[in-house]
Amino acid sequence: MPPLREVIARYGLNASKALGQNFLFDMQLLKRIAAVPGDLRGAEVLEVGPGPGGLTRALLAAGARVTAIERDRRCIPALAELGEAYPGMLRVIEGDAMEIDAPSLFEGKPHIVSNLPYNIGTALLVGWLSASWLPWWQSCTLMFQKEVAERIVAKTNDDHYGRLAVLAQWRSTARIAMPVHRSAFTPPPKVMSAVVHLVPVEAPEGVNFAVLERLTGAAFGQRRKMLRQSLKGVSGALDALERIGVEATRRAETLSVADFTALAR
Repeated sequence: MPPLREVIARYGLNASKALGQNFLFDMQLLKRIAAVPGDLRGAEVLEVGPGPGGLTRALLAAGARVTAIERDRRCIPALAELGEAYPGMLRVIEGDAMEIDAPSLFEGKPHIVSNLPYNIGTALLVGWLSASWLPWWQSCTLMFQKEVAERIVAKTNDDHYGRLAVLAQWRSTARIAMPVHRSAFTPPPKVMSAVVHLVPVEAPEGVNFAVLERLTGAAFGQRRKMLRQSLKGVSGALDALERIGVEATRRAETLSVADFTALAR
């Protein structure tokens, strides 16, 4: 395969700010990201926003069968060239990942490995977390802005702890697999990034995701207020606080993930 920079120059693939694109060229770094989920030989992988195919190359080299969803039609010829180098291993779907029924694309449970477009990354993750449980995916290895990554893995009383941490951790394990310096990207974003790895676990019984989402949205939407104020608009929430023995004078960031799941139940 020709160097990635050469492919980008040949097809005129300047990163699109509107699509939240930032390209990675460092193949050693890309190989490290592809290794986070473990052995991918013969495994199905979903990649969202492959762009010119840097991470795609690393995934294919690791033996994965990749389904890539790409909205930017400028990148399709470069990805097709990559597919020719790995016959039968790469399927490219042109379209918006927010609108495509990803689970229907796979026979088994894929790993999701993506350098997500910054403008839709969080929305995609919440969508994947809201799936029926255990979910249709085996693991998620995702690149986010560092601040978003820290919000996903944060613990109680941390400044980053909030709705996203609870939604991610109540039925999955989440860790930061590696930091990624802004200089690794072209063009360099204004912020640092990090790769987050999520593995699903059995969900606590009797908890409805929509209820948990509503509770965390209300509680952290007014995070500096006491729960008796922030949750008063959620029917039954204040009674539930009393039943599980949580003082209504506490604030949202002091409740653990287990507290929120008990409250939702």
